[in-house]
Amino acid sequence: MIGQFSAVYVKSGKWYVAYVEEIPGVNTQGRTLAEAKKNLKEALELVLESNKDLAHRSHGRKVLEEPINIAV
Repeated sequence: MIGQFSAVYVKSGKWYVAYVEEIPGVNTQGRTLAEAKKNLKEALELVLESNKDLAHRSHGRKVLEEPINIAV
């Protein structure tokens, strides 16, 4: 799956704080901007994977699953 999200980076002292606007809980930090970007990508991947796993476990019955696309 390829998706596009809004990454926000804020310099805070010696650190960069990073988060994804569209998905609560996707946030991290890094000592450099490059490290914050790497960490944010990893955090996003983990949250999306975890959310999908949790949804699959909670179904408990046969469901229809398909991609959905939106233009923003």
